[in-house]
Amino acid sequence: MEFVTRFAPSPTGYLHLGHVYSASLAFNAAREAGGRFILRLEDIDTTRCRPEFEQEIFEDLAWLGFDWEEPVRRQSDHFEDYDALLSVLFDRGLLYPCFCTRKEIAAEIARSPSAPHGPEGAVYPGTCRNLSESVRAVRYEAGEPYALRLDMARAIDTVDLASLRFMEKDKGWIACDPAPFGDVVLARKETPTSYHLAVTFDDAIQGVNHIFRGQDLFQATHVHRLLQALLNLPTPLYCHHGLISDGRGRRLAKRDKDATIKNLREYGYRAEDVIKMVTYG
Repeated sequence: MEFVTRFAPSPTGYLHLGHVYSASLAFNAAREAGGRFILRLEDIDTTRCRPEFEQEIFEDLAWLGFDWEEPVRRQSDHFEDYDALLSVLFDRGLLYPCFCTRKEIAAEIARSPSAPHGPEGAVYPGTCRNLSESVRAVRYEAGEPYALRLDMARAIDTVDLASLRFMEKDKGWIACDPAPFGDVVLARKETPTSYHLAVTFDDAIQGVNHIFRGQDLFQATHVHRLLQALLNLPTPLYCHHGLISDGRGRRLAKRDKDATIKNLREYGYRAEDVIKMVTYG
Protein backbone atom coordinates (compact mmCIF):
# COMPACT_ATOMS: atom_id res chain seq x y z
CA MET A 1 0.00 0.00 0.00
CA GLU A 2 1.34 3.43 -0.95
CA PHE A 3 2.31 5.63 1.99
CA VAL A 4 0.12 8.78 2.02
CA THR A 5 0.21 11.45 4.67
CA ARG A 6 -0.78 15.08 5.02
CA PHE A 7 -0.38 18.39 6.78
CA ALA A 8 -3.68 20.16 7.33
CA PRO A 9 -3.44 23.62 8.92
CA SER A 10 -6.28 26.08 9.40
CA PRO A 11 -5.67 29.53 7.86
CA THR A 12 -6.78 31.39 10.99
CA GLY A 13 -3.31 32.70 11.80
CA TYR A 14 0.36 32.35 10.96
CA LEU A 15 2.21 29.05 11.17
CA HIS A 16 4.41 28.58 14.25
CA LEU A 17 7.13 26.13 15.26
CA GLY A 18 4.59 23.56 16.38
CA HIS A 19 3.18 23.46 12.86
CA VAL A 20 6.67 23.04 11.42
CA TYR A 21 7.30 20.08 13.71
CA SER A 22 4.10 18.35 12.61
CA ALA A 23 4.66 19.12 8.93
CA SER A 24 8.27 17.95 9.02
CA LEU A 25 7.34 14.63 10.64
CA ALA A 26 4.77 13.94 7.93
CA PHE A 27 6.91 15.23 5.05
CA ASN A 28 10.03 13.30 6.08
CA ALA A 29 8.07 10.10 6.70
CA ALA A 30 6.53 10.32 3.23
CA ARG A 31 9.89 10.99 1.62
CA GLU A 32 11.58 8.08 3.42
CA ALA A 33 8.77 5.74 2.40
CA GLY A 34 8.72 6.96 -1.20
CA GLY A 35 5.13 8.03 -0.62
CA ARG A 36 2.95 11.10 -1.02
CA PHE A 37 2.69 14.28 1.05
CA ILE A 38 -0.58 16.21 0.81
CA LEU A 39 -1.32 19.76 1.95
CA ARG A 40 -4.93 20.47 2.90
CA LEU A 41 -6.49 23.69 4.19
CA GLU A 42 -9.03 23.14 6.96
CA ASP A 43 -10.94 26.35 6.47
CA ILE A 44 -14.46 25.42 7.56
CA ASP A 45 -14.52 28.35 10.00
CA THR A 46 -15.29 30.98 7.39
CA THR A 47 -15.55 33.72 10.03
CA ARG A 48 -11.91 33.35 11.16
CA CYS A 49 -10.08 32.07 8.08
CA ARG A 50 -8.35 34.72 5.97
CA PRO A 51 -6.82 34.66 2.44
CA GLU A 52 -3.69 36.35 3.77
CA PHE A 53 -3.10 33.54 6.25
CA GLU A 54 -3.60 30.98 3.48
CA GLN A 55 -1.03 32.70 1.29
CA GLU A 56 1.41 32.92 4.18
CA ILE A 57 1.05 29.16 4.79
CA PHE A 58 2.11 28.49 1.20
CA GLU A 59 5.03 30.91 1.42
CA ASP A 60 6.27 29.60 4.78
CA LEU A 61 6.14 25.95 3.74
CA ALA A 62 7.87 26.63 0.42
CA TRP A 63 10.56 28.66 2.20
CA LEU A 64 11.13 25.75 4.60
CA GLY A 65 11.69 23.40 1.67
CA PHE A 66 8.41 21.47 1.66
CA ASP A 67 6.61 20.63 -1.56
CA TRP A 68 3.18 19.13 -1.98
CA GLU A 69 0.67 17.89 -4.50
CA GLU A 70 -1.64 20.21 -6.38
CA PRO A 71 -4.43 21.11 -6.24
CA VAL A 72 -4.70 21.81 -2.52
CA ARG A 73 -8.03 20.69 -1.08
CA ARG A 74 -9.89 23.48 0.68
CA GLN A 75 -12.64 22.21 2.94
CA SER A 76 -14.78 25.27 2.27
CA ASP A 77 -15.10 24.11 -1.35
CA HIS A 78 -16.69 20.84 -0.27
CA PHE A 79 -19.54 21.66 2.11
CA GLU A 80 -21.82 19.64 -0.18
CA ASP A 81 -19.75 16.52 0.57
CA TYR A 82 -20.19 16.96 4.30
CA ASP A 83 -23.87 17.73 3.91
CA ALA A 84 -24.32 14.39 2.13
CA LEU A 85 -22.67 12.61 5.06
CA LEU A 86 -24.94 14.41 7.51
CA SER A 87 -27.95 13.27 5.49
CA VAL A 88 -26.79 9.66 5.73
CA LEU A 89 -26.43 9.86 9.50
CA PHE A 90 -29.70 11.76 9.89
CA ASP A 91 -31.61 9.20 7.85
CA ARG A 92 -30.26 6.47 10.11
CA GLY A 93 -31.58 8.29 13.16
CA LEU A 94 -28.11 9.09 14.48
CA LEU A 95 -28.39 12.88 14.37
CA TYR A 96 -30.82 15.24 16.03
CA PRO A 97 -31.28 19.02 15.97
CA CYS A 98 -30.19 20.89 19.06
CA PHE A 99 -31.81 24.30 19.47
CA CYS A 100 -29.95 25.19 22.68
CA THR A 101 -27.73 28.25 22.71
CA ARG A 102 -24.29 28.02 24.27
CA LYS A 103 -25.59 30.19 27.12
CA GLU A 104 -28.51 27.84 27.75
CA ILE A 105 -26.23 24.82 27.75
CA ALA A 106 -23.86 26.47 30.22
CA ALA A 107 -26.78 27.36 32.50
CA GLU A 108 -28.14 23.81 32.37
CA ILE A 109 -24.73 22.38 33.24
CA ALA A 110 -24.31 24.89 36.08
CA ARG A 111 -27.61 23.72 37.59
CA SER A 112 -26.26 20.19 37.77
CA PRO A 113 -23.29 19.92 40.14
CA SER A 114 -22.74 16.33 38.99
CA ALA A 115 -22.68 17.15 35.26
CA PRO A 116 -20.27 14.77 33.53
CA HIS A 117 -17.11 16.07 31.91
CA GLY A 118 -15.31 14.60 28.93
CA PRO A 119 -12.13 15.31 26.96
CA GLU A 120 -13.58 18.56 25.62
CA GLY A 121 -15.04 19.79 28.91
CA ALA A 122 -18.57 19.56 30.27
CA VAL A 123 -20.71 17.13 28.29
CA TYR A 124 -23.89 18.36 26.65
CA PRO A 125 -26.80 17.30 28.92
CA GLY A 126 -28.99 16.06 26.07
CA THR A 127 -31.70 18.69 26.46
CA CYS A 128 -32.96 18.39 22.86
CA ARG A 129 -32.27 14.71 22.34
CA ASN A 130 -35.79 13.52 23.03
CA LEU A 131 -37.85 16.36 21.59
CA SER A 132 -40.86 15.05 19.72
CA GLU A 133 -41.07 15.41 15.96
CA SER A 134 -43.98 17.81 16.37
CA VAL A 135 -41.98 20.10 18.67
CA ARG A 136 -39.03 19.98 16.29
CA ALA A 137 -41.31 20.84 13.39
CA VAL A 138 -42.64 23.90 15.22
CA ARG A 139 -39.14 25.11 16.01
CA TYR A 140 -37.98 24.48 12.45
CA GLU A 141 -40.96 26.48 11.20
CA ALA A 142 -40.13 29.32 13.56
CA GLY A 143 -36.67 29.51 11.98
CA GLU A 144 -34.78 28.81 15.20
CA PRO A 145 -31.08 28.16 14.57
CA TYR A 146 -29.87 24.72 15.52
CA ALA A 147 -26.85 22.45 15.55
CA LEU A 148 -26.82 18.82 14.50
CA ARG A 149 -25.60 16.52 17.24
CA LEU A 150 -24.58 12.88 17.06
CA ASP A 151 -26.70 10.71 19.34
CA MET A 152 -23.67 9.09 20.90
CA ALA A 153 -25.44 6.25 22.72
CA ARG A 154 -27.41 5.26 19.64
CA ALA A 155 -24.34 5.54 17.40
CA ILE A 156 -22.32 3.27 19.69
CA ASP A 157 -25.16 0.75 19.69
CA THR A 158 -24.89 0.44 15.90
CA VAL A 159 -21.22 -0.62 15.87
CA ASP A 160 -19.21 -3.44 17.38
CA LEU A 161 -17.59 -1.47 20.19
CA ALA A 162 -15.34 -4.38 21.15
CA SER A 163 -13.58 -4.17 17.78
CA LEU A 164 -13.51 -0.37 17.61
CA ARG A 165 -9.83 0.47 17.84
CA PHE A 166 -6.99 2.23 16.03
CA MET A 167 -3.26 1.66 15.64
CA GLU A 168 -1.03 4.23 17.34
CA LYS A 169 2.62 4.34 16.27
CA ASP A 170 4.93 2.95 18.96
CA LYS A 171 1.95 2.08 21.20
CA GLY A 172 0.03 -0.55 19.27
CA TRP A 173 -3.72 -0.99 19.22
CA ILE A 174 -5.81 1.51 21.19
CA ALA A 175 -9.33 0.50 22.25
CA CYS A 176 -11.84 3.27 21.51
CA ASP A 177 -14.25 4.80 23.99
CA PRO A 178 -16.04 7.74 22.34
CA ALA A 179 -18.84 7.85 24.93
CA PRO A 180 -17.14 10.43 27.22
CA PHE A 181 -17.48 13.05 24.45
CA GLY A 182 -21.26 12.92 24.68
CA ASP A 183 -23.44 14.09 21.81
CA VAL A 184 -20.81 15.94 19.80
CA VAL A 185 -21.81 18.64 17.33
CA LEU A 186 -21.28 17.63 13.69
CA ALA A 187 -22.63 20.82 12.10
CA ARG A 188 -23.86 24.32 12.98
CA LYS A 189 -25.71 26.96 11.01
CA GLU A 190 -22.64 29.19 10.80
CA THR A 191 -20.27 26.26 10.23
CA PRO A 192 -21.99 23.57 8.15
CA THR A 193 -19.64 20.83 9.26
CA SER A 194 -17.43 20.11 12.25
CA TYR A 195 -13.73 19.36 12.48
CA HIS A 196 -14.58 15.80 13.51
CA LEU A 197 -16.66 15.07 10.43
CA ALA A 198 -14.63 17.00 7.86
CA VAL A 199 -11.23 15.65 8.84
CA THR A 200 -12.48 12.07 8.99
CA PHE A 201 -14.02 12.25 5.53
CA ASP A 202 -11.17 14.19 3.93
CA ASP A 203 -8.51 11.76 5.13
CA ALA A 204 -10.54 8.92 3.63
CA ILE A 205 -11.35 10.61 0.31
CA GLN A 206 -7.71 11.67 -0.15
CA GLY A 207 -6.37 8.20 0.62
CA VAL A 208 -4.44 9.31 3.72
CA ASN A 209 -3.28 6.21 5.58
CA HIS A 210 -0.69 7.70 7.96
CA ILE A 211 -1.64 10.68 10.12
CA PHE A 212 0.84 12.77 12.07
CA ARG A 213 -0.74 15.30 14.43
CA GLY A 214 -0.35 16.69 17.93
CA GLN A 215 -1.01 14.81 21.14
CA ASP A 216 -3.79 17.29 21.88
CA LEU A 217 -5.88 15.50 19.23
CA PHE A 218 -5.32 11.99 20.56
CA GLN A 219 -8.64 11.82 22.41
CA ALA A 220 -10.53 13.12 19.36
CA THR A 221 -9.39 10.02 17.50
CA HIS A 222 -11.93 8.02 19.50
CA VAL A 223 -14.71 10.05 17.88
CA HIS A 224 -13.07 9.88 14.44
CA ARG A 225 -12.80 6.11 14.66
CA LEU A 226 -16.50 5.89 15.50
CA LEU A 227 -17.37 8.05 12.48
CA GLN A 228 -15.20 5.84 10.30
CA ALA A 229 -17.20 2.83 11.44
CA LEU A 230 -20.56 4.58 10.96
CA LEU A 231 -19.66 5.79 7.44
CA ASN A 232 -17.71 2.70 6.36
CA LEU A 233 -14.46 4.63 5.94
CA PRO A 234 -10.93 3.22 6.27
CA THR A 235 -8.85 3.75 9.42
CA PRO A 236 -5.33 5.19 9.02
CA LEU A 237 -2.35 4.54 11.25
CA TYR A 238 -1.91 7.40 13.72
CA CYS A 239 1.09 9.11 15.28
CA HIS A 240 0.21 11.72 17.89
CA HIS A 241 3.42 13.57 18.60
CA GLY A 242 4.46 15.73 21.53
CA LEU A 243 3.72 19.45 21.46
CA ILE A 244 6.28 22.21 21.05
CA SER A 245 6.26 24.59 24.00
CA ASP A 246 7.75 27.97 24.80
CA GLY A 247 10.43 28.62 27.40
CA ARG A 248 7.84 28.49 30.18
CA GLY A 249 6.50 25.09 29.16
CA ARG A 250 3.36 26.57 27.61
CA ARG A 251 2.06 25.01 24.41
CA LEU A 252 2.67 27.20 21.38
CA ALA A 253 -0.39 28.75 19.75
CA LYS A 254 -1.03 31.15 16.89
CA ARG A 255 -1.10 34.05 19.33
CA ASP A 256 2.61 33.49 20.11
CA LYS A 257 4.04 35.98 17.65
CA ASP A 258 7.71 35.31 18.47
CA ALA A 259 7.34 31.69 17.39
CA THR A 260 5.61 32.33 14.07
CA ILE A 261 7.57 31.44 10.95
CA LYS A 262 6.73 34.82 9.46
CA ASN A 263 8.34 36.53 12.43
CA LEU A 264 11.42 34.29 12.37
CA ARG A 265 11.88 34.98 8.67
CA GLU A 266 11.70 38.72 9.30
CA TYR A 267 14.31 38.36 12.06
CA GLY A 268 16.68 36.85 9.50
CA TYR A 269 16.59 33.18 10.46
CA ARG A 270 17.46 30.70 7.74
CA ALA A 271 15.11 27.85 6.87
CA GLU A 272 17.63 25.27 8.12
CA ASP A 273 17.82 27.10 11.45
CA VAL A 274 14.08 26.83 11.90
CA ILE A 275 14.03 23.14 10.97
CA LYS A 276 16.78 22.48 13.53
CA MET A 277 14.72 24.19 16.24
CA VAL A 278 12.07 21.51 15.98
CA THR A 279 14.33 18.61 14.99
CA TYR A 280 16.80 18.94 17.81
CA GLY A 281 14.62 20.70 20.38
